[in-house]
Amino acid sequence: MEPNRAPHLRPRPGLLLLLLGLPLALPLALMGPAMAYEINDTLAANVLAAWGFQCQQVSGDPRAPDSCRGAAALQPAASYRPTDLDQVFLKFAFAAGDGLNPVPPFNLSPWYVDLTTDVHQVNGRSWSSIQEIWYARDIHLGEAGRLRLVGGIVDPTLYIDENAYANDAFTQFMNEALVNASTAFLVTHDWGGILVWTAGDWALSATGMNIGKNTDGNNFNFYAAQVRYRIETPAGQGNYRLLYAATSRAFLDPTGQDLQRRQALSLSCDQAVGPVLGIFLRLGWQAEDAAVDDQAAYSGGLDLRGAAWGREDDNIGLGFAHLAGGNAGVDGTDVFEAYYRLGLDAHLALTADLQYERDGYEAAPAAAGWIFGLRVVVTL
Repeated sequence: MEPNRAPHLRPRPGLLLLLLGLPLALPLALMGPAMAYEINDTLAANVLAAWGFQCQQVSGDPRAPDSCRGAAALQPAASYRPTDLDQVFLKFAFAAGDGLNPVPPFNLSPWYVDLTTDVHQVNGRSWSSIQEIWYARDIHLGEAGRLRLVGGIVDPTLYIDENAYANDAFTQFMNEALVNASTAFLVTHDWGGILVWTAGDWALSATGMNIGKNTDGNNFNFYAAQVRYRIETPAGQGNYRLLYAATSRAFLDPTGQDLQRRQALSLSCDQAVGPVLGIFLRLGWQAEDAAVDDQAAYSGGLDLRGAAWGREDDNIGLGFAHLAGGNAGVDGTDVFEAYYRLGLDAHLALTADLQYERDGYEAAPAAAGWIFGLRVVVTL
């Protein structure tokens, strides 16, 4: 799945896909933890099942009548560890429906997970539903730390642009602007390698990948490197990350006549402030050699743990993002999101979600509106 994609280019999901998607997630929620197991000391399996339903009320754009859509996702995974230093990992994704993601007028996905369009012919490749198939080797370097090498079909967002409070659309914010840095054009689920070096409070992550196709229909290479520093304070732990990302020349320039590379710089921070409050911040900028919707992105917010009101497994998230317009006709985007996640047990959570988005355009009226959502997630 490639952030900054154009949701309006996706086909609309059919009613049949939605009806199939409902039983995909909901019956699993009733099966309890019996499906979660370690087969033996070397083999383990797990599954994530989710269902989301969102309604939007829009003003300012006659193309976008008020509408409601749902979608479901199922992601099984298995891990094999022949030794303490080696791991083989497989993860698949199945979906029913695309929800509101392809519905005009908003530029950003209101539920930024892999749905039907995303899991079909991933990145223009010949395969579908494959998310990750990789082999990893850990190397102990003594006092110099630890090195992890990963190769195969990989997801680099597990190692770069992480954030403790705004990084997972299944358990945290749903809107694309608050899941990853939209200016960093992060890519996933394709051929590549990842290197992670950790030593004390420092970590360095780097990745190189070849991506089947971008939104211009071109194959390209993606590169990224991130340095992270972890700090322990009397208030709690904090993580501060600086990320650089780049691509090969495969993206159309603003005139549509030439191909350019993309480059971006991002900062992602999260800081605990006591046992119930967390703060996050993301700042990102990208070059405008290629045609880009957003030249800069600024987001931040709060996470409140339910321990403050006697609900240990609950939390509230509040986030805001501003995307400064680039050179492709988008004048800017503002997103506000608030959610309450109700943890019913260790495996089942319900989330009520509220979003407000306003998109400005250089040559068209602005579009704004509310998105009301409900999310059910089962992890086994």
